[in-house]
Amino acid sequence: MTEQRIVVVTGASRGAGKGIALALGAAGDVVYVTGRTTTPGASDLPGTVADTAAEVTRRGGTGVPAIVDHADDAQVAALVDRVRDEHGRIDILVNNAIALPRALTRKGPFWEKPLNLTDLFDVGMRSAYVCTYYAAPLMAPGGLVVNTSSFGGTAYMHGPAYGAAKAAVDKMAHDMAVDFRPFDVAVVSLWMGLLKTERTVAAFDAHPEMYSGLAATAESVEFPGRIIDALHRHRSRMERSGRVLIGAEVAQDLGVTDVDGNRPPSHRAFLGDPPAFSDAVVE
Repeated sequence: MTEQRIVVVTGASRGAGKGIALALGAAGDVVYVTGRTTTPGASDLPGTVADTAAEVTRRGGTGVPAIVDHADDAQVAALVDRVRDEHGRIDILVNNAIALPRALTRKGPFWEKPLNLTDLFDVGMRSAYVCTYYAAPLMAPGGLVVNTSSFGGTAYMHGPAYGAAKAAVDKMAHDMAVDFRPFDVAVVSLWMGLLKTERTVAAFDAHPEMYSGLAATAESVEFPGRIIDALHRHRSRMERSGRVLIGAEVAQDLGVTDVDGNRPPSHRAFLGDPPAFSDAVVE
């Protein structure tokens, strides 16, 4: 593959989205980096859309900053129009944008937490559908759509709002794959492990005695991007379409390592299996 791939990574100011964008930038891709943070310090965590795009370019790709609020359908449509005008296609779409309310990890039952945890249903669940809806006509044959997800799709994790959002994008990938199959576009949901995001690294640093074991097996934020790169290029792309994939296991299958040369372990034994969906198609 000699032509630069055209990639859209949503929610890439920081965290998993940033890492995925950087990994694909290192592969030489044109990466549209979307997010809302334009000014350093505007968020309680570091990172901006422009910073990520600039680092993509430094890594050897072409970073394209795109300020997008994924709660606004019109802004998403405008993003896709821009990609159409500038390149005419999308090779890889990564639906990663998500709302993470501050109270998400607060202990206690869901009714004692703020109702704004349902923001996950808008940015994180609905936004994956909307972005793919607009991007679908641009997806090139041989393309790949990835919904970033986690073991929270089946295991209790942070409560029912988070679980519902993750279970939804998992099933969405399966159903979208049915519609995309005649066009040679694969769709998967990728379960990431514990990532070394800005937020988790701060927690590790603040309480090393508590998190040393977790930190030792955590994945870099670039690890999912390396997996996505390898999956798009691999002959098994369409064979895996419609499935919920555990990132660490795909990495093992495809020979992908993390940035430190290691392979993080799968947490299947502890957190459970991905869902198996019916092959039935009712139109």
